[in-house]
Amino acid sequence: MRPKCATNHRCRSSPGRNLGPFIRNGSYFRKSDSKTIFRWRCASCGKSFSEATGSPCFGQNKRRVNEPLNILLSSGVSLRRASRLLKVHRVTVARKLIFLAQQARLSHQEFLKAYRKTNCLIVQLQFDEMETLEHSKLKPLSIPLVVTKDRKILAFDVARMPAKGKLAALSVEKYGRRKDERRKVMRSVLLGLKEIVSDEAIFESDENPHYPTLLKKIFPLASHQTTKGRRGCVVGQGELKKIPWDPLFSLNHTAAMFRANVNRLFRRTWCTTKKPERLRDHLALYVNYHNQVLTTA
Repeated sequence: MRPKCATNHRCRSSPGRNLGPFIRNGSYFRKSDSKTIFRWRCASCGKSFSEATGSPCFGQNKRRVNEPLNILLSSGVSLRRASRLLKVHRVTVARKLIFLAQQARLSHQEFLKAYRKTNCLIVQLQFDEMETLEHSKLKPLSIPLVVTKDRKILAFDVARMPAKGKLAALSVEKYGRRKDERRKVMRSVLLGLKEIVSDEAIFESDENPHYPTLLKKIFPLASHQTTKGRRGCVVGQGELKKIPWDPLFSLNHTAAMFRANVNRLFRRTWCTTKKPERLRDHLALYVNYHNQVLTTA
C-alpha cells in the first residue's frame, strides 16, 4: 500500500492527493505487539511518519491483547477472568473495553452504511425489549433491540426503568423513584433506522400496548404485526419459546444469544452491571462480533 503523509494535512501529498514521493526513513521495533514498523519521510514537506501514525491503537502499550480480549468478552467471559487469561491487570481490561466499544461502534456504522450504498432498504424487522439489572433487581434495565429476519442486529440501547411487581415498593423505599426511559430510548432507536428502513416496512413485535402509537409516529406508512407473548421453553430461558413455530424466532434467538455470550446478561450470575454505560459498551462489542462473525454465511 502506498503511504500517505499523515503528519501535515496541508501537504500536497496528504490523503486524497496521491502526489509526491516518500522516502524510507528507518524502522523501529514495537514491543506492544512484537512487530517491526517502518518509518517514512515526505519529500514535499519534510515531515516523517510511520505506518502506525493515525492508527486508533497509537500509543497503546498492550495492543496485542485487543483482538483476543474482543473475542473473550463476546464469548461469555467476564472481565476479571479475561484479565487472568490474558495476564493483564483488570483495570487494563476495563479501559480496553471502552476503547474496543468505540471501535465497534465505528465498525457498526460502516455495517449500516452498506445498506445505504446498495440502496437496499430493509423491508422486514422485528423489535422488542430485553430486561436485565443494574447491580440489584431493584434497579432494572431495559434493552431495546431491533433485528432483521436473518438475525443481523441493527440497533440497540440501554434504558433505565422502575421495578415491577412485589419489588416496586421496596425499590422506591431503598433507592427512590426511578425514571422510566423506555419509551424515549425506544423512540431514539427507531429514529436511528430511518435511513436504512423502507417507509412501508413490516415491523413485528409482541403485544406491548406502547409500540403501535410509537411506531405510527416514526413510520406512518409501515405495517405492524403483533404476536401474543408465550412462555419460555425452560425455566431461565424466557427468550426461547415453548411453541412449535415462533413468529418472532429471529428476535428471540438473537436475544438468547445475548444471554449466552455477554457474561453480565447471564441468568443467575454474580457478574452484574454496575454502570449502564459499561453495559452499553459491552453490548456494542458483542453486536459487532455477532454481525461480523457469528451470523456470517
